[in-house]
Amino acid sequence: MTTKTNDVTELRSHLFDALRGLKDKTMDIDHAKAIADVSQTIINSAKVEVDYLRVAGGTGSGFIPDAPAALPEPDNGVVHQAPGVTVRRHVLK
Repeated sequence: MTTKTNDVTELRSHLFDALRGLKDKTMDIDHAKAIADVSQTIINSAKVEVDYLRVAGGTGSGFIPDAPAALPEPDNGVVHQAPGVTVRRHVLK
């Protein structure tokens, strides 16, 4: 038995599978619309979750991964990367 993670990565995977299915005509439009509707409901609940995390000062949950620890201080515009994010510091002299 496989354990499902039920996170944003899995949701993206299902959405891209549906898109590929539509493209190669192995999925009917009604099925893809149903997936899109359910996905939109999940996305809307994630938006509420993000608002809650912002207000409560949380860092993540099972659906939205924990935020990485504080990024190191930039060194004169050096690019720092975290999962899914690239940060560049611009300094006005």
